[in-house]
Amino acid sequence: VELGSTRQLAEPPSPLGGQELENALLFGGISYDLDSTIVAASNNLASRNRGLPDTGTPLRSDAWGFLPWTEVEVVSLQDMLVTSGIQAELLQGHAATEAAFRATSGRSPSILHFATHGFFFADPPSEPASGASLNGNAFRNAAQPMMRSGLVLAGGNHVWRQGKPISPGTDDGILTAYEISQMDLRNTELVVLSACETGLGDVQGNEGVYGLQRAFKMAGAKYLVMSLWQVPDYQTQQLMSSFYGFWMDGKMAIPEAFRSAQKAMRAKFGDPFYWAGFVLVE
Repeated sequence: VELGSTRQLAEPPSPLGGQELENALLFGGISYDLDSTIVAASNNLASRNRGLPDTGTPLRSDAWGFLPWTEVEVVSLQDMLVTSGIQAELLQGHAATEAAFRATSGRSPSILHFATHGFFFADPPSEPASGASLNGNAFRNAAQPMMRSGLVLAGGNHVWRQGKPISPGTDDGILTAYEISQMDLRNTELVVLSACETGLGDVQGNEGVYGLQRAFKMAGAKYLVMSLWQVPDYQTQQLMSSFYGFWMDGKMAIPEAFRSAQKAMRAKFGDPFYWAGFVLVE
């Protein structure tokens, strides 16, 4: 758990984080293609992990696969939140769009939960290696660090493959850190990025770490739960359900609920790969 100041050590957080929780917006079970067909879960790594496949290649050129356990995750979380008296809106399939997220700016919900694919690309080489050329993916090769990390929302496969949105001026389904940083999320107590590599960023001179962490903090969110590596779909769903259970039903403060969830996952699965990939930032 990262703290912003030593004062936070002397002031234990309340279960509600200092404000009354009113509503939540959940993204999950997302359709990454533009048509009405949700991509079925396959046996490849992209469908089982919430992020880029570990193939050793510098670019993902195929489609983002549907994540079946994200749908289970957000549906169960919605029920849990509603039972706790929190109004929870669930966006699935083609409804989980960038436009829906942008509409929250200035009146953001108390809880934002994204169960989807995430990506992070390190600083691209200034010049291609001898005999090689820079790959055409616009997000990988972006000069702006905050354009090289993001979340994949509805319809994101088109721009990921083609390099441009289906029509100028439309949302492309790739929510970058830069776009998030322009939002007003000061009403949001907790952002959960139930995706891959969302806690990573790029160091640029004395500007600190860029990436989704910096973006959501710039936007005004208080707590962030993020990942450091490619997290497995099923175990991530288990961790998130446990975390919300300790928070809502157990009436724990967010940091205590997060630690309790990781402890429970450690007892259940053992291998740190399944439970230690997420971090909490305040």
